[in-house]
Amino acid sequence: MLRKILMSVALVVSVCCFMADASAQARRGMTPADTLRVAEVSDAQVSPDGEWVAYVVTRNEGGERRSALHFARTALYYSTARRDFAFGALPTEQLTPSDMSASSPRWSPDSRRLAFVGTRGGQSGVWVVSVAERGGSARLVARVRDANFYIPYAGESFAWSPDSRRIAYITASEEQPEEPRRAGDVRDDPRVIDRIQYKTRTGFSDEARTHVWLAEVDEPTQPPRQLTFGQFYDHALTWSPRGDEVAFLSNREPDPEAVNNSDIFVVGVGDGRVRRLTETRGCEYEPRWSPDGRWIAHTATTRDVTTIDSISEDAHIWIVDAVSPGGRRELGGTIDRRARSPRWSPDSRHVFFLAGDRGRNLIVRVAIDGTPPSVLFDNLNRRTSQSEAQAAFNWPVRAFQITSFSVSTRTVPAFAFTLTDSVHPAEVWVGEASGASMRRVSAHNDALLRTLALVEPEEFNFRSFDGTNIQAWLMRPVGMRVASGQRQPLILSIHGGPHGMYGFGFDPNFQAYAARGYAVLYMNPRGSSGYGQKFSDGTFREWGGGDYRDLMAGVEEALGRYSWIDPERMAVTGGSYGGFMTNWIITQTPRFRAAVARASVSNLISFYATSLYQDLIHAEFGGMPWDDYELLWRWSPLRYVRDVRTPTLFIHGELDNDVHITQAEEMYTALRRRGVETVLVRYPREGHSLREPRHRQDALERTLAWFDKYLKER
Repeated sequence: MLRKILMSVALVVSVCCFMADASAQARRGMTPADTLRVAEVSDAQVSPDGEWVAYVVTRNEGGERRSALHFARTALYYSTARRDFAFGALPTEQLTPSDMSASSPRWSPDSRRLAFVGTRGGQSGVWVVSVAERGGSARLVARVRDANFYIPYAGESFAWSPDSRRIAYITASEEQPEEPRRAGDVRDDPRVIDRIQYKTRTGFSDEARTHVWLAEVDEPTQPPRQLTFGQFYDHALTWSPRGDEVAFLSNREPDPEAVNNSDIFVVGVGDGRVRRLTETRGCEYEPRWSPDGRWIAHTATTRDVTTIDSISEDAHIWIVDAVSPGGRRELGGTIDRRARSPRWSPDSRHVFFLAGDRGRNLIVRVAIDGTPPSVLFDNLNRRTSQSEAQAAFNWPVRAFQITSFSVSTRTVPAFAFTLTDSVHPAEVWVGEASGASMRRVSAHNDALLRTLALVEPEEFNFRSFDGTNIQAWLMRPVGMRVASGQRQPLILSIHGGPHGMYGFGFDPNFQAYAARGYAVLYMNPRGSSGYGQKFSDGTFREWGGGDYRDLMAGVEEALGRYSWIDPERMAVTGGSYGGFMTNWIITQTPRFRAAVARASVSNLISFYATSLYQDLIHAEFGGMPWDDYELLWRWSPLRYVRDVRTPTLFIHGELDNDVHITQAEEMYTALRRRGVETVLVRYPREGHSLREPRHRQDALERTLAWFDKYLKER
């Protein structure tokens, strides 16, 4: 069990070694506009030879989100002043031009070139650029068309061949002609629906299907070649180290839109012959071929019924024999935690992966021979004590989250990963498995952080109504002085899922709440991931049951621990499942003076019929609505709307098919009819999460204004 592994490490805390500005300059709290100034750093990819790291930086510019590739050397720089290798940020360069949107950098096996997904001048596809050219002209290798069908955990969209000469990639094509249109009809008039999964996240599914294609990198005159065919959505590539086959995922059930079950298949590069490697009850995800060609590591679930989103079952690490079908086994079965992103060691003896544990995301190493697993990068430098590290570098000691990682192929592998803590947005780090030389590479948010007064959350644990241990955090308002004796308002924030997980990562919205003078309480009630399968199943057949009682127990615990919180000035908010819980809470208790429900569910009956996640209800409640109508109505906030007195703001994207906007409309209309103060804000062109920068800022400003109105004005 991962918890025992973590406890075996002396003091499992971590040093987030971000360069701190020790000057006494005045700092201010974070504003809604500041949240858009945060650079989002992601997808750190170390080169196979371990000398370079490439990654993605996404910024909000001119009302749009734009992503670019950056890269840097991983080597340390020797400091003559300290007579030691210097830690801290290394010089980085932007690799792609400013007029190109780029993501998913992937190194060629010879470490000489980067391929990536990009769009420039109306051309979208897989591009290749030489690192030696330092931002020189990137070349389009393969045009890519996306199918708008929602593919959960789509995995790698392209992969280099072992000889660095070819790229296998996923692109879509029409596998059957659309229904002919009559004269005078526009393209979508009428729209004939004859499939279950006919919605995308913001529209309607097209008839295109995704398949495996092959492109020659250095022979642009040779056209790409299609390897797989049929009425399937093939995705998630990994190339055999022999170069003769490509493995991929596909759902090939007789009725794939009614049964979510992806399996691993392999296609021959030369003959196009497809063979099946797995045929399991659960879903396989994220295949990764071992360097020796023997195994394919992957994550997988095992239950008969699952869903395309918000899966309650924790996926674990498995390996399957790539040569002889049927040889499959789980690795690290004692680790009762959700796993993702498997990566092989160069010698094919270990698999590294990310595991969520009590608010942290950590890299775990598990051996294929059954040796007990271990946690990597549990602190900055095991040779340096906690107090010595803090004194020597003026860097705080705190827990962190690793959000992505990659591994080099050299004998002693180098790691690159993105790392965040509660007061620092993610940046790129590099290190070796021993953890002795863990260091930061990028510094894209340092200038912004030097101007801000940020709040570090205080972690606490408490026993809920039935004795279950619940983890929680509380943030004090910026600049609050306990000695003043003045009580402060509080915002309870609830995560989505219900199988999400709050933790030790940076949340700009929470910082904006605290800067506005609010204490912020958040926790991981039952149903959250990161605490084992039994805990994750804690909401099965009762959304708003034990998790609601956990949340209310957490509020009571916070009020008891922090006497400066004003129990008469509390608000509640959340998005998606957190929006459902916000709606549920205001129907169960009048304790909160204001509420903001974002992308919220209100009626489980109509949610089943309108959501993109057409399989979520029968996975979470063990049956269809017509089999147990009363159960779903019992756990629907709309049923209890007559008891609501809390002023509530609803925020929803007009194109949201995850949770259709009718869910907010049902709740909003009911409150208006009953005379409860309420407002519905609809965001055009937006889906489940707001993407347009001005919409994101507007939603945060409206949220704060709503809380100010009911918690600060007397």
